[in-house]
Amino acid sequence: MESLKSAGSAPAPPTMRPHVVLLASPDAGHLIPLCELTRRLVEHHGFSATLVTFHSLSEQQTLPSSLPASVTIAPLPAVKIDDLPTDALRPTVLVELIRRSLPSLRTLLRSISSTTPIAALVPDLLCSAALPLAAELGVPAYIFFTTNITHLYLVHRLVELHEGASPGEYRALTDPLDIPGGLSLCRTDLPEGYRCSEEPVYARLLAAGRRYRLAHGFLANSFNEMEPAAVEAFRQVAELGAFPPVFPVGPLVRSESDEEAAAGAWPLLEWLDGQPARSVVFVSFGSGGALSVEQTAELAAGLEASGHRFLWVLRMPSLDGRSHAFGPGADDDDPLAWHPEGFVQRTEGRGLAVAAWAPQVRVLSHPATAAFVSHCGWNSTLESAVAGVPVIAWPLHTEQRMNALLLEESLGVALRPRAREEGCVMAREEVAAAVKELMEGENGHAVRRRAEELQQAAARALSPEGSSSQALEDVAAKWKAALSHGP
Repeated sequence: MESLKSAGSAPAPPTMRPHVVLLASPDAGHLIPLCELTRRLVEHHGFSATLVTFHSLSEQQTLPSSLPASVTIAPLPAVKIDDLPTDALRPTVLVELIRRSLPSLRTLLRSISSTTPIAALVPDLLCSAALPLAAELGVPAYIFFTTNITHLYLVHRLVELHEGASPGEYRALTDPLDIPGGLSLCRTDLPEGYRCSEEPVYARLLAAGRRYRLAHGFLANSFNEMEPAAVEAFRQVAELGAFPPVFPVGPLVRSESDEEAAAGAWPLLEWLDGQPARSVVFVSFGSGGALSVEQTAELAAGLEASGHRFLWVLRMPSLDGRSHAFGPGADDDDPLAWHPEGFVQRTEGRGLAVAAWAPQVRVLSHPATAAFVSHCGWNSTLESAVAGVPVIAWPLHTEQRMNALLLEESLGVALRPRAREEGCVMAREEVAAAVKELMEGENGHAVRRRAEELQQAAARALSPEGSSSQALEDVAAKWKAALSHGP
């Protein structure tokens, strides 16, 4: 195993602080909020911490600069996964990588506990296979659920549905599926793995959900006012002992200072500085989202036809029909080469397209940014909520359709073009109409106002007396009390 190292240049000082071990699956979307949770535990609740990371599947993972220097980073050694099918889905590969890393993790946890009593083990939602290790050590385990509580409720319903089921029996979720808050999810709104009970991934999701019941609780990257009905539903479920309690501790998002340290000065920010206040539509589909060649062309034409200013983060289009493309492309890939002919010239002055990546938190918080065309990944969703920016929802994969419904129907902070069916291209007319409605229309005005209200609610949740701060304080107190009382 690689030797432990500090997050900063200075070695971690000796301390008698209670110690927590956090486990980040090899996915940047999970690592970022877990690092922010680690920072809060160390800086606001008096813990020392070890952050355990796995070998990354793609790009080099960069730890946020805001992570305290006292945090110990423990990278687990790489494991062989080249025997997996070449067409294995990314979540399947991630879970298998984690499973094969358990012996190394067990050794690490025993090494830490031999010198430092562990107050809690906090694996993220993909690392449920590590829960039995916490039981071996006799320490509480709390799963950090990086997505929303509505998704966790879906997991609970899946487990509940299979109470009394025979081994090998897999029961399909109802269609539609009613969710707290008045949401009704049809089958195509569910994350892909939940749609068909006959697929192998369905069995794996059920097994993970059943393991979740080994946890003492969940730390959810959400907040009460974002999902009040789901929070209340889980309070009742926990009182019955049917599932562990949920503690909303979010929104936990990357800070502007982290992006500034990682990216430095960006010409696109200078471009934004020259735009009028609340005039720019920001378009980005996350680090793993990909559009087809045809859809890229229609989006470009729609942005042009809308007449509004835009900043578009353009990734390489998908050539195989997939809506996701994780990891870096080839060195000679140029996403900007896929613009329609003459697009750049026709939109010069009011539009800017950049390749692959932008400092999203800084863009969303910029005074010129008015709207966000988003894939509705949960990190992006929380970042838009914190910035008070309304959304044009364009979900692509995983739980994003469910997130889009939450934003549109429950929270009222998003508009979603309705003509698009799964697998079909969103026409340029639909793109232009959605942008114009959000920027100019009566519905758009209501959505913008609600986004501002959600921004205020997010700030309240993280204030010293706010619901999320108090929830994390309650959990921290439980950990400290259990440590002082002993097993």
